[in-house]
Formats: sequence, C-alpha cells, structure tokens
Amino acid sequence: MKKSILITGSTDGIGKLAALKMVQGDHQLYLHGRNPDKLNAVIAEIRKETGHQNIEGFVADFSDLNAVQKMADEINAKVTTLDVLINNAGVFKSPKTLNRDGIDIRMVVNYLAPYLLTYSIKDKLKKSKEPRIINLSSAAQSSVSIGLLEGKVKVSDQEAYAQSKLALLMWSFHLALQEPQIATVALNPGSLLNTNMAREAYGKFWSSAEKGANIIYDLALVTNANEMNGKYFDNDRGEFGNAHPDAYDASLVDALIEKTNGILKVGN
Repeated sequence: MKKSILITGSTDGIGKLAALKMVQGDHQLYLHGRNPDKLNAVIAEIRKETGHQNIEGFVADFSDLNAVQKMADEINAKVTTLDVLINNAGVFKSPKTLNRDGIDIRMVVNYLAPYLLTYSIKDKLKKSKEPRIINLSSAAQSSVSIGLLEGKVKVSDQEAYAQSKLALLMWSFHLALQEPQIATVALNPGSLLNTNMAREAYGKFWSSAEKGANIIYDLALVTNANEMNGKYFDNDRGEFGNAHPDAYDASLVDALIEKTNGILKVGN
C-alpha cells in the first residue's frame, strides 16, 4: 500500500539511504534538509537514479525553532495525510554549541525540534489508517539535566548528545501513551555507523550505514504497528529491549514534558 512518508535530515547518511529504499514501493516521499540547494540536488539525484518522481522537499534549520514551526505550517498547508514521520535529523558536533536562544544545539536539533514538528503536524498523522512515528535515539543515553534544556548549564559534546537522545526517548514513551492511535517507537539505529556524524565525532565506524537505513525501513513499513508502540528498538542487538532506566520513571518523564511544553509554548 502506498504511504506518505516524511524523513527529516534526509540529504545524507541513513536518512538518505532510507529514502532510497522507500522509493521501491512508489511511496510519496517528503524529504527535509537544512540547505535548500543540497535538498534540491538530492531530490533530483534520487529522481534520476530511480525514476521515482513522487518526492517533495521541505527546508528548515532545526537549530532555529521558528524555522521548524514554519516548516510545520508548510506541511499542514500542502500535505493531506501523513502515514509515517521519521524524526531522523540530528547533530553531534557543531561550530556553534548554542542556538540563537542560548540552548545547547544538540538539545534543540535532536529533541526540541522533532518534538515541536511532531506536535504541530500530528493531526496529519491522525488521518492515516496506520500512522507511525520513528524517533531516532541512540545507544548513548544520559540522565537529562533540566538546566541543560533551559540553557543554564554547559556540558561536553558527548554528554549533551547523550542527554538529548534520552530526552527524545522519554518523550517517545510519553507520546505513545498520549496518542495511542499513533504507533511511536524510539530507535537506536546502530552504534558508530558509517555516517558523517560518526566519523566527525569519533573518527571511526563499526558498521555500514545501510544497517541503520534497513531498520528504519522495516519499522516504518514492515513491522506490525501494534508490536512497536511505546517501545525501544536496539539495533545493536537487533531486537526490542530496555532503554535507560530514566525513560521508565514517570516523575522524570512528566518533569521533562512539563518543562519542554513551557519552552515551546505548546500543550501535551
């Protein structure tokens, strides 16, 4: 069955590879990138290589929450129904560690931006017969500091990244409870995949990027939605499993969501 699929951060890495796999099913693809020229080039490349024409793009710098909201507004205006949202965009190292609001850029791009985007377009997902959200977390997970989320403390790149990925995971579990008609899963696509992010952060890789793209494809289109809602898939182990203990602590999750809603000025 043809699906309508949005993949954020899909101009390179596992996002782009996942998009290339999904053209096989003649799905309607919506790609996202920060740079309009690069996004248009990737869309043209995929169309030429595969013959698949059902591809459109949306541009937003995810470190700018105003840009994220503008992108969400464009999606709401142009897209009738969204079957799958893949929150893949992420950052580890950046020349700028803070965004324009003084918040760590990892927290913004990896957590606040997908939270805001999802909140703003979830009515499009609710129109689908089998909606899914795939949130790209990581094996790197560290207890979330509200001070970091508020921009009041600074930590290392690794710690900021790990906290942002646990925040995303905690929100995923919360969202699964709040919107049970939407199957939401948090995913560790695999540690040190052969992507620009891993090479820039660690100077090495363990596995091919295709490993991450393949599991994104499976969770988005193959796995039974009822099997995945509110769960964490660890692709290092190749199975659903347990995440960081904080993700199962209701008081910590509630505190995170309350603070996040306050920062973004949205409801649950």
